[in-house]
Amino acid sequence: MNPGQVRSFGQRQQGAIMVLFILGLVAMLGMVGLALDGSHGMLSKTRLQNVVDAAALSAAKTLDISNDEALAQAEALDMFSDNAGESGHREIASYYASGELSVTVEFSSTLDPFVPGTTPADYVRVTATGLDLPGWFITVMGQNQLHVAASAVAGPSPTLGEACNIAPMMVCGDDTDASGYFGYNPGEVEVLKTSSGNGDFEVGPGNFQLVRLDGNTGAADLRTSLAGGFDACVDPSGDTIPTEPGNTIGPVAQGLNTRLGIYTGPLGSSRDIYPPDTILDQVTPLTYEDGVIYYDGTPNPAPEDLPFGYEEYIGSALTGNGFARFEADGTPFRRVLRLPVGNCDGTTNGQGDVPLLGVLCFFMLQEVIQQGNNAEVYGQFMGADGTCPVTGKPGPLPVTGPGPYTIQLYKDPDRTSA
Repeated sequence: MNPGQVRSFGQRQQGAIMVLFILGLVAMLGMVGLALDGSHGMLSKTRLQNVVDAAALSAAKTLDISNDEALAQAEALDMFSDNAGESGHREIASYYASGELSVTVEFSSTLDPFVPGTTPADYVRVTATGLDLPGWFITVMGQNQLHVAASAVAGPSPTLGEACNIAPMMVCGDDTDASGYFGYNPGEVEVLKTSSGNGDFEVGPGNFQLVRLDGNTGAADLRTSLAGGFDACVDPSGDTIPTEPGNTIGPVAQGLNTRLGIYTGPLGSSRDIYPPDTILDQVTPLTYEDGVIYYDGTPNPAPEDLPFGYEEYIGSALTGNGFARFEADGTPFRRVLRLPVGNCDGTTNGQGDVPLLGVLCFFMLQEVIQQGNNAEVYGQFMGADGTCPVTGKPGPLPVTGPGPYTIQLYKDPDRTSA
């Protein structure tokens, strides 16, 4: 082999090495691009999902309170915009402001299948699409954009297996009632009393009994718990609930009446701790005499005889429409009591353990009235079509029926199409 041939072979070798080097560099840049652009896409996806989750939850809570799809949609978009403007979400905010990122809000009466437009609406889906991020390194692999989207569905949970923000007063119920309301009729005007025989279900001489929750005992604990200071949890299907002896009429009225903006006794300056409801209108005068409830002289008033009830309240709890006394800085649903229900057969008016049947929600129609040694709590038990939001631990699948629930996120059954 002459010197010229050697040089030619070496040059060819150098050319091959250069091609291999370039191919390797492209592959390496592709892997780096996948890592960096993939991380960027995952981070953006997580941030967008968090914003969408918050919007869906907020919209579902608004829908639950108001039954107003337009109001819930506006809340979803406001919440999305607010959270997109938070620190770290500048990319989302920029795309949303430019109109490239599209947000849609849909409503369905069922979760799976989620059918937009069906009524009555219980579930909300918020979907965000169009967050098309430019690629940094993956362009060498022929891909110019990362397509990021997110969706979230929220709505009422199943009846809770663990209810937390309940009031420490147990009503007596019928464990043979298959309706799930333990012998009560949702919507009917009821009076709960601490003494003097009333109704078919009694504990000692009355039809509700104060109970010990999470070790709280005595008038002071009961007063603050009835005002809303109890945050421990009970299992509605648990075995028993301990009762609290005594007839502490004053603390009952003082605690419960904070929910209607009335602050007396030791709770006289506690508005900041125990805010009132948003709506303070009362159905007065409701009175009770010889086993009969009267409204403005009418015995045993039907729900339609009242100027308003929990159905009207639910539709206006956020806006106060139709009500004279609206507290913009109040807290919706403060006048909804979550009450444990017990089997009071054979129970005496003292300390003991009562079999726990479940939890029902009770809407206060007016402030608690003290009549001698009696505390009269007027209201309506709320049906499955009412709104009974609590905190607690729900199960994985939605169910219908009475009982406390919360608003929670669900996996979008159509997530793959988001």
